[in-house]
Amino acid sequence: MDTSRVRRTRRTLLTAGAAAALAAGLPSTAVAATARHGDGPPADGPRGGAGRDGTPRPDGISRGLAALERTYSARLGVFARNTRTGRTVSHRAGELFPMCSVFKTLAVAAVLRDLDRRGEFLTRRIHYTEKDTEESGYAVITGRQENLANGMTVAGLCDAAIRYSDNAAANLLLRELGGPSAVTRFCRSLGDGVTRLDRWEPRLNSAEPWRVEDTTSPRHIARTYSRLVLGDALSRPDRQRLTGWLLNNTTGKERLRAGLPGDWTLADKTGAGEYGTNNDVGIAWTPDGSPVVLAVLTTRRHPDAAPDNQLVARTAELLADELGRTPRGGLAARRSPKSPPRPSASDAEGARM
Repeated sequence: MDTSRVRRTRRTLLTAGAAAALAAGLPSTAVAATARHGDGPPADGPRGGAGRDGTPRPDGISRGLAALERTYSARLGVFARNTRTGRTVSHRAGELFPMCSVFKTLAVAAVLRDLDRRGEFLTRRIHYTEKDTEESGYAVITGRQENLANGMTVAGLCDAAIRYSDNAAANLLLRELGGPSAVTRFCRSLGDGVTRLDRWEPRLNSAEPWRVEDTTSPRHIARTYSRLVLGDALSRPDRQRLTGWLLNNTTGKERLRAGLPGDWTLADKTGAGEYGTNNDVGIAWTPDGSPVVLAVLTTRRHPDAAPDNQLVARTAELLADELGRTPRGGLAARRSPKSPPRPSASDAEGARM
């Protein structure tokens, strides 16, 4: 769900509730979480990550992330890694956060891998009702009259779910997969033992601090996105399709994109929900072609708190400064690739993190 739709969806959830009575292998360079949904800072304080050689990171980035938590009165989860240099930053990386619309990338990837065996499934036309769009809480593409009348192809639904965060499109894809639990199974097949999806749009965005359903951790979602975009979890054609949709995302201009240098390329998916939940996860490419995996997940204590894009953007700014440096300490060369570089063997290795 997008930030602009959070409050309307809360009213929808309350109305519906009244009516229905309704992995392995990631470097553990982060500070340990005191609790899966703790409100305060980690017990031993936030720290930066370590490089591949185990050298401790300067703690400037860690102080910066802790300061952002205080400034915005939010819980901030971060896992970010330059897969070429191995430089890593993590903060509350093992804690659980509401996933919200970040799951849509996973649902689309599951469709590509498990349902579209020979390319024929993407052209299949799915018909749906106006009720499907109304109950989803946000149907910016599926709700168009021409689409209601004619249905949409699976490829069109994938595009709408990722690029526009269309909830009805995501629900229709989940229906084809067999329900939300299919996304959980997909994550398990990639070695992600934490990320889980339990509910449909828009209920999955309720984001209660005590809830373990529909959650992920920064470390696990970063690794899973990395395997999908940089690794071999998908065939090359499917990986290119997925990356293309993420590159053309329309919902993230004020989040990671706003904090990254203008000459970095970004393929990302956003998500937002109740309790001020605001997420952005993706892969960025520095001007020298180094892939940087970014997962920034945020949430607050109060159910009516508004998501704050600036918190995500300022986090991205800190991460770019820390991870955009070459191994010798200089900033990456300034050139703007027109498209993401083809992943190298070292990038694929980094995708396994």
